[in-house]
Amino acid sequence: MGRSFADKLARRQLYSHVPEAENGAALPDYLAAHFSRFDRTGWVQAIEAGLVTVNDLPASPNMNVKRHDRVGYYPPEMPEPDAELHYRVIFEDPDFLVIDKPGNLCMHPTGPFFRHTLWHLVGSKYGEIRFVHRLDRETSGLVIAARTRGAAAAMDNGNTPVHKEYLALVTGDFRGHVHAEGYLVHDRNSAVRKKKQFVFADVPEAEAARLDPTAETAMTDLIEESHVPPDMTLVRAVLGTGRQHQVRATLFSLGFPLAGDKLYGPDERMFLKIKSQTLNENDLVKLRFCRQALHAAVLEFRHPFTNELLRFESPFPRAEFGF
Repeated sequence: MGRSFADKLARRQLYSHVPEAENGAALPDYLAAHFSRFDRTGWVQAIEAGLVTVNDLPASPNMNVKRHDRVGYYPPEMPEPDAELHYRVIFEDPDFLVIDKPGNLCMHPTGPFFRHTLWHLVGSKYGEIRFVHRLDRETSGLVIAARTRGAAAAMDNGNTPVHKEYLALVTGDFRGHVHAEGYLVHDRNSAVRKKKQFVFADVPEAEAARLDPTAETAMTDLIEESHVPPDMTLVRAVLGTGRQHQVRATLFSLGFPLAGDKLYGPDERMFLKIKSQTLNENDLVKLRFCRQALHAAVLEFRHPFTNELLRFESPFPRAEFGF
């Protein structure tokens, strides 16, 4: 029997699943090999303190793990960094919630964030939810949450496409309409492993695969919305595909970096400074804003159970960005 949702909300649990290669390993050895928090002796003490479970049952130090076992650990409570905790539910029915998320709020528990997450805030009020898609911590705007397993499965079966549009405040004089169809590949010139770059489809697919064997097709229509003095443009991004970092990487590769973006902005070293907590006032001046100026503005989908076409819009938070 798995953990109750109330227990999931009450206590953070880190976990892993035992692979075939470690079938039969002693539990303290398995933990010491996978988690650097403690050495073997420290993990024995954690197990004896009741902080470790195997398949959601209390563990003992003399256990051996088996393939596919779920090994969990309850870390101690820690102070969490500040976050923007005010969200809006703009639609609800028995199957779904549509939520307008603020910037500076993680969707799921990660790193030091647990209670200061959209999952915890919404779950505490509405019960167990499953997000249909995700937004970066610094991205604001609309997200869909399924309220039942059946609703989550219905949105994940490939038969319920979701139309998405973003509004992006970029540095530079963007004009007209650009149909950006091509590939997202790893940026070989970047010190950040997850950073991507966009290349147009006139690069042959074989060449894109040579640049990056994990190259993904990407399609975004970028449309001029309005100009923001002295040197920025609000751009509408209509997604034809839904890839991680798609809007940010495409705009950066076209020469219009997203304002406030630490990774795809004026200097990717700011992203590394965020991780080391060494970002300074001069960096913030270069970034112009404390967070990336990206907003999920439109969601449209057909309700999988009622067949009703649903469309939701959220305006760009202009006041937050001073225009």
